Amino acid sequence: MQVFSFGPFVLGGDRLAFVIGVWVFMGITAILSVRLDRRFGNWATLVLVAGLVAARLGHVVDHAESFAQEPLRALAFWQGGFSAGWGAVAVVLASSLHLRMRHFLVGAGVALGLSLAAWNLVWQLGASTEPVPLPDVTFEHLDGRPVTLAEHTGRPAVVNLWATWCPPCRREMPMMAELAAASDDATFVFVNQGEGRAAVERYLAQAGLALDHLLLDPHGQAGRHYAMPGLPVTLFIDAQGRMRGAHMGEISRELLLDGIAALADE
Repeated sequence: MQVFSFGPFVLGGDRLAFVIGVWVFMGITAILSVRLDRRFGNWATLVLVAGLVAARLGHVVDHAESFAQEPLRALAFWQGGFSAGWGAVAVVLASSLHLRMRHFLVGAGVALGLSLAAWNLVWQLGASTEPVPLPDVTFEHLDGRPVTLAEHTGRPAVVNLWATWCPPCRREMPMMAELAAASDDATFVFVNQGEGRAAVERYLAQAGLALDHLLLDPHGQAGRHYAMPGLPVTLFIDAQGRMRGAHMGEISRELLLDGIAALADE
């Protein structure tokens, strides 16, 4: 999945597809509200809010055991995590009181159909790109030895691009370190971007973290190779060394585990 940059804004292909779909939906319903029935505007707002809330709630329920340990994380929607099925049910229920008139039913069908088509088009464009191979670069392990990412082929890997000055990187790092130590399904490789050994060691000591596979990339070559314009970035690499997914920004425990599970199914 590609990552797209628009000035200071950076979106993964899945999130861009969602944004485009919402824009199309709101644009069409705005036209319908002016030319056909002003109630389309209220319906669109209700559907969008109900769908998003239900989709987030569904994701939380699906991962109830994980969220039970940190309930407030249910509000961290910016990390991603939504259930399409729950959202679709909410859209149907929210629409049931508005779709009794034929013209409203046709207009709603057009709005939803075209927004889904726009979402699918952007999604397919992002997902159809050729898997990106591993960079042909030698990095330096924190212990001083030269290492390449190709050394980790043969099993799935999670590659995290990060920096000590990056607040989202620091927030997600304890969780990622915990899963790295416990995971038997994937190798976690942490590639620091643009910093020296002293800064990294100082951060690890202050945070009380130990990472087995921590590489130094002082010139940011990994970020340029994968065309990632910001940090943090979590890359999901299959056993053949090809990137199968990417998450831009802070990632939740649930999405990280889902990404690893998807690699295991490759």
